[in-house]
Amino acid sequence: MAWRVLEMGDEVWTVSIAAERRANSNQWGLVLSFRSSGQNPRRFWAEVPEIQSTSKGAIYTQAEKLSDRDLGELVTAHLARH
Repeated sequence: MAWRVLEMGDEVWTVSIAAERRANSNQWGLVLSFRSSGQNPRRFWAEVPEIQSTSKGAIYTQAEKLSDRDLGELVTAHLARH
């Protein structure tokens, strides 16, 4: 199930959310999965390093505050690098 759906140009991106905790750390971090539709679908994961907490629930609460513009900027930045 998609957490959000973004329309960017000719592509529609579904965004899923996850909280990840690395070994030897008490901090959870926000990780987003992006999947596009269209003739040449693309997929990638993006960490959001500025969203971290010792509470997994707090990660999801902070993620809800991300705007579609914030998510679009993550897609644009990823595509510029690849």
